[in-house]
Amino acid sequence: MTYPTVYLRDIAPPPRFMASWERLKHKEAHWLVEMVAEMLGVFLFVYAGLGAAAAFVVGSITAQQIGSLYTVGFAYAIGIVLAITLCASTSGGHFHPGVTITFVLFRGFPLRKAARYIFAQILGGYLTCLIVYVQWKDLIVLAEGVLKEKGVYDTLMFSPSGPAGVFALYVLPGTNLHRVLMNEFVTDFIVGLVICGCLDPTNHFIPPAAAPWLIGFTYSVAIWGYSPTAIAANSARDLGGRFMALTIWGSQAAGGPYAAISALTNIPATVLAFTVYDLFLGSSSRTLTPYHINFLGAHKKYHEDNNLAPEGYLSALGPDRDATSSRSFDEKPIGDSVMMEVVPRNV
Repeated sequence: MTYPTVYLRDIAPPPRFMASWERLKHKEAHWLVEMVAEMLGVFLFVYAGLGAAAAFVVGSITAQQIGSLYTVGFAYAIGIVLAITLCASTSGGHFHPGVTITFVLFRGFPLRKAARYIFAQILGGYLTCLIVYVQWKDLIVLAEGVLKEKGVYDTLMFSPSGPAGVFALYVLPGTNLHRVLMNEFVTDFIVGLVICGCLDPTNHFIPPAAAPWLIGFTYSVAIWGYSPTAIAANSARDLGGRFMALTIWGSQAAGGPYAAISALTNIPATVLAFTVYDLFLGSSSRTLTPYHINFLGAHKKYHEDNNLAPEGYLSALGPDRDATSSRSFDEKPIGDSVMMEVVPRNV
């Protein structure tokens, strides 16, 4: 079934200044718009999770019992859903340096664009942590005072149970870092595998509208089951929070050797997840789902109308394509880098 092409401007014409901005946005300033979308996406999911984490940690220190590990997991899930559903249509929805780097390696994502995305992601995490710190500062200072009164400030302040642990990630002294590394890698691999499944336009079990929820609650599972052992799962969240903690508390917030594990492990784990999915679970010989054809067709139209797409972009979704036709196997597959660039991608 085909539907008529109806633009939003046809039913709700924008004011003149907005029409002028849109012409600029779709051409000279499109790179800036994508960076802002990446920053806002990181802001949404980190903001949602940090508030719940602050309530849990500060409440535990001050004996108010606000929140739990379960509320933190749910908060991050909802934050990821908000990030993908609100911002992914503009930037592609990476929100995760590991995903961006993987798309450079496997999907031909432009290296210069990837550098901009990663910068925007980390900056988004940093600014979000600063904002949440200001919102919670009175209670954080109160919690620090409680730790000093009990004589455990030096022990707990820069730990998973301390106020700094809301923003930067730490492990308890004496923790076996080899097991922490394994925990991080395996958990990030599972998250990456789910992301791959959600990006696969031939997966009839995952329509585009379901992908944000599946990715979000996969992060929840990671938090509920494996954050006590220590996981970061996203370099933007980790580095943004680490830099913010260093800004507020100085070098004592650095995190030691664990900082490298939390910042970097998710990248090779995500690369491996994409590799495994492409080798064993995906197939270019499967057909796209009707949901993905409509979803990707709308993105194709948007890019073509604004001259944002390279030549040949999503040509297999053209109106003159016979429903039973198929490309030869050695032609460029429909799952090429450009098509995947506009599918919502993770956190």
